[in-house]
Amino acid sequence: MNYLQYFQHYPSSLQAQIEALLEPSKLANYFKNKYPQGHQLQHTQALYDYCHVYKNKYLKNVPRLHKVHYAKGRDLMTGTLGHHSQTRKQHGGKVKTRYEIVLSQLVKHAPEAVLRALVVHELAHFKELDHNKAFYQLCCHMEPDYHQLELDLRLFIVLDKLGSNFYQSPAQQL
Repeated sequence: MNYLQYFQHYPSSLQAQIEALLEPSKLANYFKNKYPQGHQLQHTQALYDYCHVYKNKYLKNVPRLHKVHYAKGRDLMTGTLGHHSQTRKQHGGKVKTRYEIVLSQLVKHAPEAVLRALVVHELAHFKELDHNKAFYQLCCHMEPDYHQLELDLRLFIVLDKLGSNFYQSPAQQL
């Protein structure tokens, strides 16, 4: 499979560096050196609390999150690792909005920094729906190292697709 598809919008000089990393042992070593441990947010409540801290710190005007959880299936939609939703329901004369974030099972066994990049990305969508300049400025405001973490998130996807995700225990890899 051509894993460079995840990196098409990066400059060609960076793509060359990425291509050199895409061997399973080199990519696994990159992650072992940079992120030796996975995060401990395995349960829904811990994940909700983690997201809630970022939301309260950077998005005070967005109403509370109603639900944050890992998706039951492997992928939410083709090519996505996270999904945000704003569901509006009318009850009588009032309209209530529920805010929800769903993350792929893939990031359940990932470094905390990779999870953080995805959480910041999905939270930013509550203020900016499109991937525009304001969206990425908000992401960088919430996480100054956002662009590097987004690159590492893409590299993590490749690590998992190569079957080299060492953040899972052997029983979880089956």
